[in-house]
Amino acid sequence: MDHSTRPARRRILPYAIVGVIAILVIALVRWVAVGTPLPFSGAFGCGDDAVTLRVASSPEKAGLMREFAEDYSGTETDAGCVEVEIIEQASGSTMEALVGEWDEAELGPAPDVWTPASSSWLQLARDRMVAADREGVLPDEAPSIANSPLVIAMPRPMAEALGWPDEPLGWHDILELAEDDEGWAGQDHAEWGEFRLGKTNPNYSTSGLHATIGAYFAATGLTSDLTSGDIDSSETRGFVSGVERSIVHYGDTTLTFLSNLQRADDEGRGLSYISAVAVEEMSVLHYNEGNPTGDPATAGEHEPPEVPLAAVYPEEGTVISDHPYAVLDSASEPARTAAESFRDYLLDDAAQEAFQDNGFRDHEGAPGADAVAENGVLPDEPGQLLTPPSSGALDAMLENWDELRKPANVLLVMDTSGSMEESVAGTGQNKLGLAKEAAIRSLEQFGGNDHLGLWMFSTQLESGRDWRELVPLGAMDADVDGTGRLDALTEAIDGLPPSGGTGLYDTALAAHEQVGEQSRDGAINAVVFLTDGRNEDTDGISLDTLLESLEGESGEETVRVFTIGYGDDSDMETMTTIAEATNAAAYDASDPESIDEIFEAVISNF
Repeated sequence: MDHSTRPARRRILPYAIVGVIAILVIALVRWVAVGTPLPFSGAFGCGDDAVTLRVASSPEKAGLMREFAEDYSGTETDAGCVEVEIIEQASGSTMEALVGEWDEAELGPAPDVWTPASSSWLQLARDRMVAADREGVLPDEAPSIANSPLVIAMPRPMAEALGWPDEPLGWHDILELAEDDEGWAGQDHAEWGEFRLGKTNPNYSTSGLHATIGAYFAATGLTSDLTSGDIDSSETRGFVSGVERSIVHYGDTTLTFLSNLQRADDEGRGLSYISAVAVEEMSVLHYNEGNPTGDPATAGEHEPPEVPLAAVYPEEGTVISDHPYAVLDSASEPARTAAESFRDYLLDDAAQEAFQDNGFRDHEGAPGADAVAENGVLPDEPGQLLTPPSSGALDAMLENWDELRKPANVLLVMDTSGSMEESVAGTGQNKLGLAKEAAIRSLEQFGGNDHLGLWMFSTQLESGRDWRELVPLGAMDADVDGTGRLDALTEAIDGLPPSGGTGLYDTALAAHEQVGEQSRDGAINAVVFLTDGRNEDTDGISLDTLLESLEGESGEETVRVFTIGYGDDSDMETMTTIAEATNAAAYDASDPESIDEIFEAVISNF
């Protein structure tokens, strides 16, 4: 063995020790002087006596919040050593869970802090708690930790064709394009087809909520003091209905649209998937960096797009997502002390600069260095801000929107193969039982203008086919053989019997074709496809044949297949491929106990 390097290591070691000691001394001085967390504190943790601070964060900043939590955890406060745990959850879902009393069995321990994307969710939660005569858990004040205005993101060539960045644009321009029978041909770009708008469901997503608020304000010409009377006027309803008719589909997160757009861009179709999508400004920066999730952990994994996005700031005004930091009244005293300390850390210069470096504006609204036109955003915009509706008016607006939203034409296809009989530990039920309950609860989300049908599938169910129609596609307000459709669907789902294998490919294609044959103009035509396995029908079509058939469609009435991979044995890769082939989304329910939450997310697309 060559020992010649040992003396050199002995000479270097004392200098290394001195360097480490110097770093620790500097860190200790900073900790004593300003309370900056020690660089090694998170690595060693707090031990068994830690104060755990649970923070429910909206998804678009959850990755960054996890980095903050990791950096801060291990900090000593007056309450003791703090460990921060980030709970990533859509703002609307957190609001519903808090208003309806937090379900620990489903969601885990309740949070001590809620930081949704917007204070609008705090207002809705307060209104609903009052309506339910429930004791409030929200503070009167919740400081902003970051900001991001709502924008209408468009592929840059499309935005430039409308005059961006010099010409003012807004919701009236969107409506004019949506109602133009010539589509983009009216703008001398027939190759772009019809105008397609992406918008998330305002009951779950902040961008969807703020886009809906923006459309209602644009219809009235107001910038504040929107009343129930303004919302219910025929002129307002006509304007909002026109905007909604241009929707491709809804969803619980903008990531579905941005991921689909990124994939289309990878395939050279960056101008064919969508014309515009309502998102927060920082999502434009994230997408243009090739990182639509905005999670710092995935930064640099994908090249920037060939066709970047441009942020259009509606000239009628827009709403700011102020990312409030609400310490819940239900938090224990130690947790409250820890929450206040973590809030101070988030408002410190270093964390605020990190927000700006990740596409947000700071808590006072100042943009970061990357917020420039070259990157698709305009730092001096928005020129006009909207004041969200006050108490009661927000809920009235959402009820009004539910009447005006684009209707759905959906076929629900549920796997009833023998593997669905597997029991789920701790629930007293099998997988099929949990799925039935979740599916039945989801029926309440459909309205009278929606059409819904039900299939079951396994293998060789009927005349050599792997599927069986239980309730035909039809209007929710129409009877099925003398029975109300809601009751017929509920009874059919409740009676689903498990047996057989999994005839996945043949069933997916047949369901897709069935909805295509019964597609509705001006509706979201889709299949919701749930399976806990992988294709077991060796006599059926191949995956390649299925994908070729699914990808053969184009145009406004494309049938989208939203897939749910249920349980550990589900073929999630194939489920994702099928969904992506139809510009839909795949949902991972590998934990069967999450199926309720997953169904809610899937149905938010309609």
